[in-house]
Amino acid sequence: MPIYDSIGQQYTKTRVPDIRIVNKLIDLLNLPKNSIIADLGAGSGGYSRAIANQGYSIYAIEPSSVMQTQAVEHPQVRWFTGYAEAIPLPDKSVDAVMSILAIHHFSNLEIALREMHRVIKSGAIVLLTFDIRLSQKIWLYDYFPWLWEDALRFLPLNEQIKLIQSNTQRYVEAFPLMLPYDLSDLFAAAAWRRPQLYLQPEVRAGISSFALANPSLVEPGIKSLAADLSNGEWEAKYGDIRKITEIDVGYRFLRATIDK
Repeated sequence: MPIYDSIGQQYTKTRVPDIRIVNKLIDLLNLPKNSIIADLGAGSGGYSRAIANQGYSIYAIEPSSVMQTQAVEHPQVRWFTGYAEAIPLPDKSVDAVMSILAIHHFSNLEIALREMHRVIKSGAIVLLTFDIRLSQKIWLYDYFPWLWEDALRFLPLNEQIKLIQSNTQRYVEAFPLMLPYDLSDLFAAAAWRRPQLYLQPEVRAGISSFALANPSLVEPGIKSLAADLSNGEWEAKYGDIRKITEIDVGYRFLRATIDK
């Protein structure tokens, strides 16, 4: 069973596409309007719909029926049930592929990359991914140290790049995603300047690392964070972070193209 069948019931409440991420995706895809883009691990279709609104046609590919049923219909978004390792599309049937914070859920990234390359005519593969090793240890990991340890299980960025190169023979570029303080898409580190949001169950439910974690790991951190926010301890220790408007905590766009 796809994991988001069990953890994705309220996904659309907190995972609202951020227009700055949408604009960066469009910039990196570098396609004329009406091009067809496959969105792998499309979830509830937030980014599919947002990019379709900019004049593109989207093939949204998602294994979870729970996620698909939350999608808002859009005339330029066509849904397919399927996995990245067996994309339900013919060879050379799309102009580009994108995947937003999903590749760490793929069961076999090498096969998925070969599938991405197979279905593209000549355009780019654009992935939003992360590598915790590129991040500074912000306050979040003091309260939830297991988040840091959990993220270390995922491939380092240079290994992700090597896998893309070896399985697609494409040229790969990396672009940092600086997280602004007011992101609408509340993925794992998005609320880095809004600690109170992590106290909300619906926010944690939209973050797979929280949603899949053992409650015995999560609850002590929640209690400690709530207490420190209440008694002023968090502000005393970490309040200076509120002076920062954007931060690099390891998120990266990867663009793989046939030519440099």
